[in-house]
Amino acid sequence: MKIYTYKDLSKDEIASLCLRQLEDDISILDRVKNIVDRVKVEGDSALFDYASQFDQVKLDSLFIEKEEIEQIAAGIPEDAKTAIDTAYNNIKAFHASQVNVEDKIETMPGVTCWRESRAIERVGLYIPGGSAVLPSTFLMLGIPAMLAGCKEIVVCSPPQKDAKTNCYLAYCAMKLGINKIFLIGGAQAVAAMAYGTASVPKVHKIFGPGNRYVTQAKQLIQSSTMTAIDMPAGPSEVLVLADETANSSYVASDLLAQAEHGADSQTVLVATSSDFIAKTLKEIEAQLKALPRAEVAAKAIANSYAVLVDSLEEGMAFSNSYAPEHLILSTSSFEQLIPQISNAGSVFLGNLTPESAGDYASGTNHTLPTSGFAKAYSGVSLDSFIKKITFQHISIEGLQNIGNTVEVLASAEGLQAHRNAITIRLKS
Repeated sequence: MKIYTYKDLSKDEIASLCLRQLEDDISILDRVKNIVDRVKVEGDSALFDYASQFDQVKLDSLFIEKEEIEQIAAGIPEDAKTAIDTAYNNIKAFHASQVNVEDKIETMPGVTCWRESRAIERVGLYIPGGSAVLPSTFLMLGIPAMLAGCKEIVVCSPPQKDAKTNCYLAYCAMKLGINKIFLIGGAQAVAAMAYGTASVPKVHKIFGPGNRYVTQAKQLIQSSTMTAIDMPAGPSEVLVLADETANSSYVASDLLAQAEHGADSQTVLVATSSDFIAKTLKEIEAQLKALPRAEVAAKAIANSYAVLVDSLEEGMAFSNSYAPEHLILSTSSFEQLIPQISNAGSVFLGNLTPESAGDYASGTNHTLPTSGFAKAYSGVSLDSFIKKITFQHISIEGLQNIGNTVEVLASAEGLQAHRNAITIRLKS
């Protein structure tokens, strides 16, 4: 892990540090485009071939249904079942609190305006399952989709070596009332949901994190189809801001928790003390040895860095430039820093709030913007699965009150038919 000193960095150097691996994205663009185009043209045939090519699995069917899902779910260990139940309840409680009915507003006498929510009718959920199986992502996407009232929820996840899904995803499907899981992974899953195939329904919006191939596919289909995406969610990342009140072993564990997602994950430590950075690096070495995914995590750590700052305020300035997916404030002074946060996907406050709690069970959603997109995007929420439709009603009194304003503005813009739509009503 490289170490930089903030005060020695120019604006351009800071901007360069905050860039993610964009050259990698460009290098895979042609490969992803070929996959997407082939699925668009060949449909199911391409999906069967890619399962064999990428997943090393020969599928007899592209999906499993309710009876088989229930059989697979029966094999879940009891402690995992209890953990999923607890996470489900917390995530559901948090997202249910986001339901909001807005008041009708009379903008002037006789003119009433309001908004109402409508669920997106058909949504696609991509649940990664390559190097790590992620039932937590199923809950994070499935629960708000269910609460929003989406009529059809299409779920894609890569097949396991037995050409099925695993017991954890199967149990989540049962809890969410989802009776079909498509055994499709990667960019081809995104393409299948965007264009539709003989087996896979076309959806209106696609959700879910993934590797750079998945992210590229989501961006491609957004520009070439009528399918929306949640956000450009690529490889995971965390920034930890720490001072002398932080615990180096805690911080090391947080950095490694992010690093074990994948070799392209990024972990950034911003600290007010060079001694603390040194202690944390030693802790990382010690904890890394005991991890089953040590090789993956070590590669991520090697591609990451630390930044030495003179103050927490200086650290926040760097964090806002970086715009992390996950921001951990490992300091007892976190309250004073909250107003300074302008760019972050999700924030974890204090030394006893690990990012992994939000990944699994505290209640907040872990599908978050990466690669600096936290400057413009929010994480997934109930609102992600609904549309806001505006309504208005004008009475006779309202038409008389607002009519002249509309007529004058329409004339100023040279739109006589717009003016006439008012005038004809006032004269009747």
